[in-house]
Amino acid sequence: MNCAGEQKNDFQISGDQVGKLTKQSLARDIDLIFEKDSVVQDTVKLNFGSGASKIKIYERGGQLLLTLTPNRDSIATIQNIQINDSRFVTKKGISKESTFKEIKDNYPIKKIITSLNNVVVLLKDSDLYFTIDKKELPESLRYNTNSKIEEVQIPDKAKVKYMMIGWD
Repeated sequence: MNCAGEQKNDFQISGDQVGKLTKQSLARDIDLIFEKDSVVQDTVKLNFGSGASKIKIYERGGQLLLTLTPNRDSIATIQNIQINDSRFVTKKGISKESTFKEIKDNYPIKKIITSLNNVVVLLKDSDLYFTIDKKELPESLRYNTNSKIEEVQIPDKAKVKYMMIGWD
């Protein structure tokens, strides 16, 4: 077995796959999928609204790799994935360390959603999305919650706060 190739695939992000995890992976199988890593599940589940418990995947040695949120189906799959480790990269070389310029140069942007403290960048034809802290924006845009922020208003050097994948 080629360990170098296997190691690289463990951090590859493609359409329906994040490393060893696929869109069809069942939440109950997470311990098997990440048997060489440490899996930590929330011990407290809230009974309000969503109450979705998070599953954190740590590499042996303590590095946080992924934060998973299962859906609430009777046979739960993974609904959201937060990429915590910069070794996870797309085929086009985008990671959580990428800048807004690298993202827009490699992927068409579908929509930008403005929230109180962040902007969320959704990509066309992809489950991948990015959150950029408003602190990365020009001061005139940071405190305005009413206006829509356009792609051209986000500086090229803006850093990614969160790299996420949302599977339905």
